[in-house]
Amino acid sequence: MRKIVVGIITVAAYAGIASAQDSAHNPAVKNPDPVVTTMPAKGANSFTEKQARSRMAKAGYPGVTNMVKNSQGQWVGSTMKGAAQVTVMLDYKGNVSTH
Repeated sequence: MRKIVVGIITVAAYAGIASAQDSAHNPAVKNPDPVVTTMPAKGANSFTEKQARSRMAKAGYPGVTNMVKNSQGQWVGSTMKGAAQVTVMLDYKGNVSTH
């Protein structure tokens, strides 16, 4: 009986730790509001291409084409801003920047 109780407590504790880690994995993915920055951060990016396009569109850069994830973990694409073509990037924090 004691082994069963210890086993149940262990499983419950493990489940609590696992769910806490999942929720803290990448808060930027959970926050739908993009932040526009001047320089993208380098790091592993957990956004999907669809999520990256959506963030870029919300930041004022719709219709992004030629999307790729570069070696620095940033989503990079091209779009028009006014009459000019710009390169738009999304970093792992969810920040949008242009060059």
